[in-house]
Amino acid sequence: MSSNVVDLEAFVALPDHARLLGLDLGTKTIGLALSDLERQIATPLETIKRVKFSLDAVALLKVADKYAVAGLVIGLPLNMDGTEGPRVQSTRAFVRNLVPLTSLPIVFWDERMSTLAVTRTLLDADASRAKRAAVVDKMAAAYILQGALDRLMRMEPDEPSLG
Repeated sequence: MSSNVVDLEAFVALPDHARLLGLDLGTKTIGLALSDLERQIATPLETIKRVKFSLDAVALLKVADKYAVAGLVIGLPLNMDGTEGPRVQSTRAFVRNLVPLTSLPIVFWDERMSTLAVTRTLLDADASRAKRAAVVDKMAAAYILQGALDRLMRMEPDEPSLG
């Protein structure tokens, strides 16, 4: 695809104290989540209502700029058996169109079960249908981003000893 679509390993080399932005790309909305500066905790941020790609990209990149984001983690909606269906093709097309507009590194993260897990959590919390609809996308983005952050933390090189 492009040089800024990378494997998660490339994120280990990102500057310290730089946030990551997680995305849950839906057909009608884009859920966004933001990491803390230490890249340990993902927090639901906002939901962008999709209009058309150019406007969606401007809104997304404006958020990335506002929070000085160092990289994007985009949920890849694989089928349960790991195959790629129409939603994966749509996500890859979105990223293909986004790449020329940003130099930010972009990583795909397997998002299977993210919306289901978040919906179950909201049901357990007895959230109303309207409340679930309002927050599920950004919470799914946080779930996706947290998975990548957890994996990234296990990949981090150990701190050098001062001995």
